[in-house]
Amino acid sequence: MNVSQSIAAGSGSFSGSGAEVYRSLSRAAVASAALAVLGLAAFVAVQMLLLPILGLICGLLGLKAIRRYPEELTGRPAALLGIGLSLTTLVGAISYHAYVYATEVPEGYTRIQFGELASTKGQPDVPTAEALKWNGQRVFVKGYVHPSSMASASAKKFILVPDLGTCCFGGQPPLTHMIEVNLTGDQYAHRNFRKKGLAGTFSVTPYLKPIEGLTGVYYQLQADVLR
Repeated sequence: MNVSQSIAAGSGSFSGSGAEVYRSLSRAAVASAALAVLGLAAFVAVQMLLLPILGLICGLLGLKAIRRYPEELTGRPAALLGIGLSLTTLVGAISYHAYVYATEVPEGYTRIQFGELASTKGQPDVPTAEALKWNGQRVFVKGYVHPSSMASASAKKFILVPDLGTCCFGGQPPLTHMIEVNLTGDQYAHRNFRKKGLAGTFSVTPYLKPIEGLTGVYYQLQADVLR
């Protein structure tokens, strides 16, 4: 056996009698399976639905490449796993979040969005006309705890902000992107990155109320319910 034959035999890449042809594992198939597993986080955060969508796309691309180059690529089981799990997660997570959305607002409260409270970009950062309509009303709003607004790991008073960017990295949010929350009863909020739903009486102050560590707030919520 000469040198070239020895190299071919060691790599398993020649197609002589009794030899097995080497095939590469499809990267798209592997990515599909990995994204499908990570995509289970979509049951926790709706933003994570992007992962099973990408897992489904990678799985389909992987299958297409494997069919086109059957002598060069392998990984069909991984692609099928990624496609199946991604589809299951998409259907299940979307159904779960739809159910939560339809049932999470306590009776007697009205859902409001931070978008209704936030001033238009380029305009003065003061309470909006829509926010003033909710002054004194019982509302339900969802958001994240601003990291610098809690003196300890759990508290009855904190600042609610609309997005994970502000929640995770702190800093000074726009004034109309903050609600000072005061929890009633024996409820305590915990410092974490989980989105919280709060129901209570919303109020708008005509002046900027000072807040330690932040410029101040216009919006306040006397919260009866924490979810």
